[in-house]
Amino acid sequence: MHAWLVIWMQWVADLGYAGVVLLMAMESSVLPVPSEVVVPPAAILAAHPEAAMSFWGVVAAGTVGSYAGSCVMYALALWAGRPFILRFGKWFFMPRQKVEKAELFMQRYSAPGIFFSRFLPVVRHLISIPAGLARVNFLTFSIATISGSAIWCAVLAWFGDKIGRNHPDILSSPENLIRAVKDETGLIVGGVLLLVVLYALMRWMTLGEDRETQSRERAD
Repeated sequence: MHAWLVIWMQWVADLGYAGVVLLMAMESSVLPVPSEVVVPPAAILAAHPEAAMSFWGVVAAGTVGSYAGSCVMYALALWAGRPFILRFGKWFFMPRQKVEKAELFMQRYSAPGIFFSRFLPVVRHLISIPAGLARVNFLTFSIATISGSAIWCAVLAWFGDKIGRNHPDILSSPENLIRAVKDETGLIVGGVLLLVVLYALMRWMTLGEDRETQSRERAD
């Protein structure tokens, strides 16, 4: 894995925006590319005065890549169908257990789940599959994916810029970079999980009210 991390970080350094788009598209598909080794290094490089990239350019490139990869997975699920995904997904880093977890997340949280998933590990990579299987409206899918991806890329870029200023030599060690970003973004992920829990509670209460309303209507 260390060798792959070095290669991916080198792509960012050599290809600039194109490398960010490519790697984030891979990250939003089924390929195990951590966004923590894509956007933060790009933001660190962009902070240099002579850099060819800018902070917001990195955010935009990351968002475009995330959306492109998500669209590919959405279309694949829409075209292939659930039986195909569950049967052959394990050969493409989509084991049945992970797909079913993503489906459950999608069923519970619907369209907001697509937005929230952009901040959550594991679910972030797979949520486009159940969205495609459920035939979620493509415009709704696009808005939720783009907005969530843009915020997540901005967070990673901001932390990358911050970490780069505090640790100028951080790019020499992929493991230290990932550890530093994960430590910094832990509170963000925790906050998102809290929002998901609150949303789930609100939805549960709403469903309870709907059941009571339906019961009264039947009684009348």
